[in-house]
Amino acid sequence: MSSYVAPLKDMMFVLTELAGLDKVAALPGYEEATTDVVEAILDESAKFTGGVLAPLNYSGDQEGAKWADKAVTMPKGFKEAYAQFVDNGWNALGGNPEHGGQGLPKVVSAAVQEMWKSSNMSFSLCPLLTLGAIEALELAGTDAQKAMYLPNMISGKWTGTMNITEPQAGSDLAAIRSRAEPQGDGTYRIFGNKIFITYGDHDMAENTIHLVLARTPGAPEGVKGISLFVVPKFMVNADGSLGARNDAYCVSIEHKLGIHASPTCVMVHGDNGGAVGTLVGKENEGLKYMFVMMNAARFAVGLEGLAITERAYQHAVAYARDRVQGRAIEGSASGVAIIKHPDIRRMLMLMRSNAEAMRALAYSVAAAHDAAARHPDAAERAHNQAYVDLMIPVVKGWSTESGNELSYLGVQVHGGMGFVEETGAAQFMRDARITTIYEGTTGIQANDLMGRKIAREGGATVKAVIGMMQQTRGLLAQQPGAQFVAIGTALERGIAALSQAADYVVANYGKDVRAVAAGAVPFLRLMGVVSGGWMMARAALVAQAKIAGGDADPFFPAKIATAHFYADHVMAAAAGLASQVVQGGASALALDEAMF
Repeated sequence: MSSYVAPLKDMMFVLTELAGLDKVAALPGYEEATTDVVEAILDESAKFTGGVLAPLNYSGDQEGAKWADKAVTMPKGFKEAYAQFVDNGWNALGGNPEHGGQGLPKVVSAAVQEMWKSSNMSFSLCPLLTLGAIEALELAGTDAQKAMYLPNMISGKWTGTMNITEPQAGSDLAAIRSRAEPQGDGTYRIFGNKIFITYGDHDMAENTIHLVLARTPGAPEGVKGISLFVVPKFMVNADGSLGARNDAYCVSIEHKLGIHASPTCVMVHGDNGGAVGTLVGKENEGLKYMFVMMNAARFAVGLEGLAITERAYQHAVAYARDRVQGRAIEGSASGVAIIKHPDIRRMLMLMRSNAEAMRALAYSVAAAHDAAARHPDAAERAHNQAYVDLMIPVVKGWSTESGNELSYLGVQVHGGMGFVEETGAAQFMRDARITTIYEGTTGIQANDLMGRKIAREGGATVKAVIGMMQQTRGLLAQQPGAQFVAIGTALERGIAALSQAADYVVANYGKDVRAVAAGAVPFLRLMGVVSGGWMMARAALVAQAKIAGGDADPFFPAKIATAHFYADHVMAAAAGLASQVVQGGASALALDEAMF
């Protein structure tokens, strides 16, 4: 069983050279995020995740969360690890200092969260939901709600959830039936059943703060009649102490393909008179606030795709170095480690290059988020927010689809032993599978990207991004050598494919939306592949500049070689994906429904 070692060198390279950490540190309020400070934070996080969380990943998967008598018990070691997690301040890393947070930028939090997820994805889901709930309360909560809940949620003493999905209302939130009855004293009684509630109950924290979607009496039908309520597991007294148990219970947990240590709860509100809750923000505007949580969660789930790829890659490399099987194609009469076989090398390079591309794209989006929130110039804030809005579905959709494919390769590298649970390779593939589904499926992300982010604005932001890609292509043309010719040619072809597909979407979305939507997922993948290639090309240019400046660190030629591989092997898919978008709609819809 391999250990997890955070890829600190690549993380710092991406932060400083591609995401622009120095520019983030120049933003108001982020002055303390200097390179030295961030490097120290990441180093400490690597020690905690590698030494505390990673050893619980396999055992947590084997034991799983347990439910009995409306309560969930976590696997051995999780409660103690969470206490250490809170005591060390990790939950508060990006929190608002006004409520006890450390106020560090999102780009720094993203790197730390990647480590949480690589080391133990099931554990990481608890703070993921808490951080999303914090964002919604910061946006729309009253001063009293913020004072009551945020300090303990930011510290991690209390955790948070999203109570959205119902048995009849999955992605279609218009079908939500949970109801909230006003009591005349500012509180509501909540009644209804919710399913798929991550960490809806557990024994790691003293209180859980549920954010629940429900309808008030007389609310409009559909999504315009949904309100958001904060419903604590234990009521909170005026002095901050915990009071009576609220009428919100976990009545069972799901038995799942993966993430066994993360309890996925069926929650019932109101079996004994109604769960007490208070309105968050304005009545009937709950969906708007919930999307704040979902956007934060979607980015975080995108990080899961990256993180599971990194962990599966490390696991596969360790196995490939040790496993002796077969003779080398040339030059050896005896058995060799399988890492010497060309196809094993190809699979490992696919995992490595995609992980590096996903990391660069995710961190660049996180840095843009910081600029959108803090840049003193309004035009710069708007420009960065547009980039974030465009790329969130790409980070979520492309990274998680890639994580599934690449964790599958991790099993393949192991051969038959990958199919055996004791090696641990299968767990990564099982854990990865949910990432393309929760917080909005890949299809939902793709339709959001194509409809809201491109067609609605006539492709303005995607064309601006393509313009930045073309600037990088121009810089590549100035570099000598076969590797840069290959990287530049692949990026040029990728840009052409993306431009063709984007133009098609803009021109045809209003004419034949069904045919265009049939190509939504291929378009999202195309956007991810080319954006990743752009990031890898930028990385190669930086690496070449370091080499030219006399830096002999082998990290830099390896970075160029990895970018070259990505250009040859991953970017080759761009033209085919564009063809699916532009030409594939009619055939996807050709069969009558009765023929299926």
